[in-house]
Amino acid sequence: MGFLDISNVTKSYGPVEVLHRVDISVQEGEFLVLVGPSGCGKSTLLNMIAGLEGISGGDISIKGRVINGVHPSKRNIAMVFQSYALYPNMTVGQNITFGLEMHGVPKPERDRALAEVAKLLQIDHLLDRKPGQLSGGQRQRVAMGRALVRNPDVFLFDEPLSNLDAKLRVDMRTEIKKLHHKLKTTIVYVTHDQIEAMTLSTRIAVMNKGYVQQLGTPKEIYDTPANLFVATFMGSPAMNIIPAKVVMAEGAPHAEVTDAEGKARYLRFGQANLADWAGREILLGIRPEAITDPEGADRKSGNIQSLANRVTVTEPAGSDTFVTMALSGKDVIARMRADATVAPGQVFDFAVNMEKAVAFDPKTEDRIRP
Repeated sequence: MGFLDISNVTKSYGPVEVLHRVDISVQEGEFLVLVGPSGCGKSTLLNMIAGLEGISGGDISIKGRVINGVHPSKRNIAMVFQSYALYPNMTVGQNITFGLEMHGVPKPERDRALAEVAKLLQIDHLLDRKPGQLSGGQRQRVAMGRALVRNPDVFLFDEPLSNLDAKLRVDMRTEIKKLHHKLKTTIVYVTHDQIEAMTLSTRIAVMNKGYVQQLGTPKEIYDTPANLFVATFMGSPAMNIIPAKVVMAEGAPHAEVTDAEGKARYLRFGQANLADWAGREILLGIRPEAITDPEGADRKSGNIQSLANRVTVTEPAGSDTFVTMALSGKDVIARMRADATVAPGQVFDFAVNMEKAVAFDPKTEDRIRP
């Protein structure tokens, strides 16, 4: 049993079920991120944990106590909203301590809690200002302060950074990560941004169409996606998905693909289980960073395959150069070093790390597991 348990939870609006048998167990101090496209059910699930939405089936419990039907104010959770939801007529200090005041906490205790949180968030110089006098990042800190001051069992964050500009979003992401490391709080965080999910979480639940597609650590989600949706949703640029056929050569399974000229090329797998797929079609998944120039290839890999192919596009991106080629009729992106010498139209000797390759069943779209 976890600190926060979501057991077989469903949500329906009339005859339409929008969340389907969600099972997630969150340990104390864990940072769980719910990630997925708009309409996947992640915010609905967060609102059910908060008590803002009713549960159609299953149970949600905190510290072993089932909280189905318990009023939000009795759940000992704190929520940070996308809109910040600050009272415009109150000062920063009043906004932060308002909840404590409503719960009858004595003023000396409120003042002590306010001082601690304001120092932690570096907003002690803003306590007498009104929200309208603050920047977006400052308002976000105040909203976080209002949650922190209550010392709840679980923190819920509903896309808290989506209203900030790109640089401030990166800065606040770092601040939230620092706070979690320092306070060891239990957090459930909703975002549609897979970079936020990868950088903040200890575990990620990838959601789509009301289902949890995969639950795992950032490394598990990135390296061994459960299906095509997870593979293409997580990662920027997304994982390359290449139609291929499994053929046996020298006792080992290979992925047969075609190059820009339509010539068959063979990439040896490291997975013996794919021998069972000999003669069958698969979808080959390879991350862009697993396709590079020979000098930039992973020296620790025991399975770097050489692939000569024509370059169609190069995109310098500062620290990296993205190179596009065609394989089996699909555009495939390689990530190379910034100083890699490569030009459009050139036949280049790509280095493919097949230790990082994964294979998917084209019918079910699930990963073919070892």
